[in-house]
Amino acid sequence: MLAAGAAHAAPQPGAAYGDHMVLQRGQPIMIEGTAGGGAQVTGTLDGETQRTRADFQGVFRLTFSAREGSTDPLTLTLRDASGETAIGDILIGDVWLCSGQSNMELSVARALNSYNELRLSPDENMRLLMVPKFTAAAPRREFGEPAAWHAATPETVEPFSAACFYMAKKLRADNGVPVGLIHSNWGGSAASSWLSPDHVRTMFGQAALDQLQLYDHDPLAAAQAFVPQWYDWWRANDNGNEPWTNPDMLEWADIPKFSFWNEWRGTGLDTQPAANVWLRQSFTLTAEQARGEGTLSIGAIDDLDLTWVNGHPVGYTFGWGVERNYRVPAEYLHEGENEVLIVASNNWDTGGFFAGPERLFFASAGGDTVPLGADWEYSIGAIADMPPRAPWDGIAGLGVMHNYMIAPLGPMRLAGVAWYQGESDVGPAGYADKLHALFDGWRGQFGDQARMLVVQLADYGTRTSQPVASGWADLREEQRQAVLADGNAALVTAIDLGEPSDIHPANKNVLGLRMALAAEGVALPQPESAALDGDSITVTFSGVVGGLQAYSGPFPLGVELCGDSQETCRFVLARPHGNQLLISADGLPATRVRHGWADAPVVNLYDARDIAVPAFELEIVQ
Repeated sequence: MLAAGAAHAAPQPGAAYGDHMVLQRGQPIMIEGTAGGGAQVTGTLDGETQRTRADFQGVFRLTFSAREGSTDPLTLTLRDASGETAIGDILIGDVWLCSGQSNMELSVARALNSYNELRLSPDENMRLLMVPKFTAAAPRREFGEPAAWHAATPETVEPFSAACFYMAKKLRADNGVPVGLIHSNWGGSAASSWLSPDHVRTMFGQAALDQLQLYDHDPLAAAQAFVPQWYDWWRANDNGNEPWTNPDMLEWADIPKFSFWNEWRGTGLDTQPAANVWLRQSFTLTAEQARGEGTLSIGAIDDLDLTWVNGHPVGYTFGWGVERNYRVPAEYLHEGENEVLIVASNNWDTGGFFAGPERLFFASAGGDTVPLGADWEYSIGAIADMPPRAPWDGIAGLGVMHNYMIAPLGPMRLAGVAWYQGESDVGPAGYADKLHALFDGWRGQFGDQARMLVVQLADYGTRTSQPVASGWADLREEQRQAVLADGNAALVTAIDLGEPSDIHPANKNVLGLRMALAAEGVALPQPESAALDGDSITVTFSGVVGGLQAYSGPFPLGVELCGDSQETCRFVLARPHGNQLLISADGLPATRVRHGWADAPVVNLYDARDIAVPAFELEIVQ
């Protein structure tokens, strides 16, 4: 249908191509778009003409020769037998994708010195594209809603990624060429949400990809295919009980009010909202209303729901602002009283009903609407842990953000990708493998030349006075190892830029400067080796300018020696010497040296450019 429609219109560029865009310098310029199926498409870019034929789905791709950076605006025309489309004010420069979760998403308006920065932000040669936040179970060619390129102004910069903007501001000052920035971020997202389908298959198996593809065209069938995993999980944690087969086994009470359950005073949910709560309601259908397939709408549930109608699972959705509209086959319905059963799962903050009862109703095939009302019953589940999540999960689903927020960017060449994510992945092992898969997927789409920048997580959490095990430190080390294993990547530490009590530190200004240096290929301080020589351990660094220095004292903080277990770790005194740290052996077992190994370490080790040494763990070579 899409191809047939395109046959009657002029060729159109892909979703991420448009007026005011920046195209990557020094690389073949690849333009993707749609036309009529099989149409001969001609493209002209500043006097260079290329031709191709659209495939049977109407997708075409044109490749123009590489160009040097330029502020002279160009025009691209696309034409076939049905007409012509022109795209103007195109610049040639460096294009960066900035992606990740909330710390990359954090806007200039929320960063430091925003008033002055916004006042000074206008730049006709910095262009910004904000990708709309949508998820999909399979790749899309269009964004969830139209997006457009804009020059940097106070209005366009204010909601844009602060880290990305400050990186670009430094790049503009250093290089003078135009910069294009693509903001594609989602707060709270997991790394797996940004994987391409091929890498979903590689990391999670064909069965997970099959479930995603099933969900894309039949959410009801996908939910029913996934629900047995949920059933197994509940039975394993609730002594084999199956409340969905016999809801009367639960103790039911009327909900105190139609609201988030945090407001249900005296229920226990007001003080401990992380829970699985059963909710039920009945609605009455006439014989005519029950004859055809209907739709059950239950508004938005915070965070996750599994919903049944008359004992049949009809939907499984994660997403605190996502409206649930579930298809209900006619064979699930009957004349008279029908029962809706929901188990709502909340992991953090508010839980349960997201808005008013007017959003909850059953719509029959004939168009009748039967309100579900506000007088629901509830029962607090025996399990408080979060259930298993489906592959199409709204915030941690497999590839769901790639499919709607990366795939539509098409094959445009990029200078690189700046990635700030990981808070949602703290805990489970294997983050380095996910980064490797992300790198591979981005280069497969945007070109082998794309440089990868990884922001090492900022300090956040409880301060400690003794060496501790740390999930945040583990993930920071996996970030470092993933960068080491890649030939064109850089680690940019934020270990000194965080706030122990705020997971969203505002100092993206300094972070952006460091990111820009890494983007330009400037070496930043990184640990290289740790070696035992007699009674001294020497830690050697690369990327140090002007020698290492410890602020506010003669010794760097947060340096540890460890044996084979966490219990053997202890803080030690280290002395900076040029690009090395010298540590006197203390006679205790020492196989590893650590720096900044805590959720929220206090660090004071920098080079002469005021760039902090990252958190790390190194094996000591004897």
